[in-house]
This record gives sequence, C-alpha cells and structure tokens, in this order.
Amino acid sequence: MTDNPILTLDNVTKSFGPVTVIKGVTVNVYPGKVQVLLGENGAGKSTLIKMMAGVHQPDGGRILVDGEKVRLADTNASEALGIATIHQELNLVGSMTVAENICMGRFPRRFGLVDRRTMRNTAKAALDRIGLHIDVDHKVGELGIARQQLVEIAKALSLEARMLILDEPTAALTKREITALFAVVEDLRSRGVGMVFISHHLDEIAAIGNSVSVLRDGEFVAEVPADTSEDELVRLMVGRSIEQQFPRRRDYDGPADTLLEVNGLSTKGLINDVSFSVKAGEIVGLAGLMGAGRTEVLRAIAGVDPYVNGTVHVRGKELPKSSIGAAIRAGVGHVPEDRKAHGLVLGAPVNENIGYATLAATAKSGLVDRRGQRKRAQDVADKLRIRMQNLDQPVGSLSGGNQQKTVFARWIVTNSSVLLLDEPTRGVDVGAKVEIYELMNAITAAGGAVVMVSSELPEVLGMSDRILVMSGGHISGELAGGDVTQDAVMMLAVRDVQRDLEDKLMEDGHE
Repeated sequence: MTDNPILTLDNVTKSFGPVTVIKGVTVNVYPGKVQVLLGENGAGKSTLIKMMAGVHQPDGGRILVDGEKVRLADTNASEALGIATIHQELNLVGSMTVAENICMGRFPRRFGLVDRRTMRNTAKAALDRIGLHIDVDHKVGELGIARQQLVEIAKALSLEARMLILDEPTAALTKREITALFAVVEDLRSRGVGMVFISHHLDEIAAIGNSVSVLRDGEFVAEVPADTSEDELVRLMVGRSIEQQFPRRRDYDGPADTLLEVNGLSTKGLINDVSFSVKAGEIVGLAGLMGAGRTEVLRAIAGVDPYVNGTVHVRGKELPKSSIGAAIRAGVGHVPEDRKAHGLVLGAPVNENIGYATLAATAKSGLVDRRGQRKRAQDVADKLRIRMQNLDQPVGSLSGGNQQKTVFARWIVTNSSVLLLDEPTRGVDVGAKVEIYELMNAITAAGGAVVMVSSELPEVLGMSDRILVMSGGHISGELAGGDVTQDAVMMLAVRDVQRDLEDKLMEDGHE
C-alpha cells in the first residue's frame, strides 16, 4: 500500500459572493486510512467535501489526485478518478430496486434492452463486497436507512471507487447499525480504500478514524491523531473548553402551573393511552427505543397527526384534534425530527422560514407585515447567532446547526410557551448543541415548558427534570431524581418488547 495520498486539497480557498468560507486549507486522504473532518456547523466541512466531489471548484489553491494537478469540473469527473460520495441525504430512488439503484446511469444492455440478469449479477457482486445479503429485486424505499446506506456504499464500490466520502453516515442509525457500518468501513480500509469521514459524535472518531483535520470558521486549525481526547477536540473546534456538556439550569421560580396536559392519547396502531403533564419551568424527556411511539406523541400534540382517543390541554384549554393552527395559537411550537423534510422550506430564505408561523397573526388589514417580519427575523437571528450571509440566503444552504436554529427561531418569534423537540441536536456539532441547551434553559427560565425526544440517553439524562419512558406505544414508567440511570431507562424501554416476545413464544407453544 503506497504512502502517497490519493487526493490532496492543497491550500484551497472558496468564496460565495463576499463571504470567504474556506481560507487556505490543506487536507490529504491516504489509501487504507480514514481522515476525519471535524468542526462546528459552518466551519467549512461540507464545502471541502464538495470540492473533492466536483460540486464546487476552489477559487485558489490546487486539487491533486495521485500527485497530479486536476480540475474536478463536476461529479462525473470526480467519479471517473475513483472518488465517490455518500451524502447524508442518500442519492437513491426509493421506487426502484436495489439492482437498478446500484447500476443507475450505466445499465448493462443486450440487443438494445436492459440486460437484467447482468444487472442483478453486478448488484450481487457489489453487495457481496460489503457483506450485505439482501434481495436485489427489493425496492430500496422499503429498506431501513442503515441498509440504504450500505446500498449507496455498494453502488460506489461498483464504480471501482478507491476513495469514499462519508458525510455523517451514522446520524440516523442505531448503535447496532453503526457497529455494522463500522465493520464494513474497517474491511474497506484493509483493502486500501481511502475515506473521508464527517461525524458530530466525538466518541466515534477514535473508533473509526486514523487522523483528524480540525476546522474553525473556514480555516485549518490542527491535524491530530484520532485518539485525541474529546475535551481537546472540543477546544480545537470551538476555540474554548466547554466545561459542562449538558448545562441544565433550573432558574424558574414562578408558580408551577400545568402548561400541557395529555390524557389517554391513542392513535391507530401507534400509541395507546398516553397520559402525562408538564409544568412551567420544566423539561420532560421522552425516552425509548426507535418505534416506541415518541415521535408520534409529539406529532399528535402539535396537530400534525390525528388521534382517535384522548385529549390535549394547553393552559387548561382543550385543543381541537388535527389542527396545527390551533396548536400554534395556543402557544405550542414543534421542532420535528427531520428538519429538512418537515421543518423548513429549503429553497425559501431564512427570513420567510422564521416568519411562517406568524404570517396571519401579524398581518395588517389582511396583508403580510413584511417590514415587521423582517425586523423580528433579524432580531431573533442575531440573538441565536445564526450564521448566514443575510436574511435572504436560502435556508437550505445553511449548515445543519444553523438550519436547526432557524426552526427554533420560528417558535421564539411566536412566543411559544410549550416547545415539543424531536431529536433537537441530531446532526449538530458540540458547540451548537450547547447553544440549543441554553435555548431550552431560557425557555424554561421564562416560565415555558419543554418536551424533548432524544435517542441519545446522556442528553435525555443530562437535560431532563423528569423522564417518561415509552415502550410498545405507551408509557412504561417515569423516572426522576436518584432513580434516573441509563440502566433504569433501558429496562423500562425494553420491558414491553420482552413481554411481547414471551407472549409470542407462548402462542407458538414454547415454554
């Protein structure tokens, strides 16, 4: 295996209009090694990998492949040199089969028609290389996100890729799926495939990386070994140490009024007889395994999804079912699990995205108060330190953390007193996470209430005053104070799953 890099970004710079986003950065990617790119949202990681992928061309500096200067004019030029990118938003067509996705754009043909036998064999060979054994005639959209990700990797390898760019590949995976993905990465590394890896989970870096290039505000800060301590990585990323990872503060000293009360909430086949309440100044965490019903509870409360039984009261007033508008008017804000699909209009500017929930309430004589909307948006954007060129920048071009802060800004502008947060820090760097936690503190300090769903147990434990654990569509227990441990949460989370398995075994005649 050669010691020469497959690809080098040599002192590259990149500007968009008057804003310089990359300033003289050098990164090397070596065969059989994983180069981690680390930095806060907006640090320039995405721009760098887009240069590698041929999406952006540098304004200054050079790109070298095998030591030779190249111009990656587009993604085809990058792929032709053996460079493939696995984006966070997977580039697959759900209605097509696994085989069709792997061979897309280069279908084998015979007598002018697609040679399906050869296509299936090509797909099987690609899947075999990563140890994924699935039916190649299966529709990709019916696979889980982890298997879709592996199909993307198989597709890249079928192109004879010798360098893979993995952009937050673990963001939506379970721990078991992450372990399986890392086994594939390790196998590829042993075969000499070079990789670029981006992740906001610092604990993954030592497990998968060889070295780490740290970026801050578009500049190269340092290259350090992958086993560098998390505290030092954070210091390099944000320019300061973060003393407290979960800075929960309980500053509210007003009356403990009940702001949200949910009674007997049930939906068809998803959640069953869910009841709880949240008081002013309180953060209540909803924990549980994927599929336990946590997201469905928040969506029902927010008026997004219908429910067949139960009631939702905000400040003692019952909300009508399935009315997002009524929930907003009552002071309920909802930060959804998938901000890009359900929380933002990616092609619209930051200004409009912040103001969507207040268009009607602030209208004057039936007309949108554009000047007022813009002022309110600018004020809250400044308060939340949203990094952007200006309010007219499309929100889809912002980094993940700044997109998430834009969703929060919408509900701050509406003065929401009950905030429903579904995976609020997913895909967000450690610095932006702390800023989001401080937003939660500010909401509760002002007498608001927060219900938070998170799959990161340390986050739930660190930021919640009480934890409700869901299993099998209903609440299996509540934990507070000294009862709150990861083991206690997991015991409640799997309790009904184990019971269902035991009942199934009994039905099948097993003791």
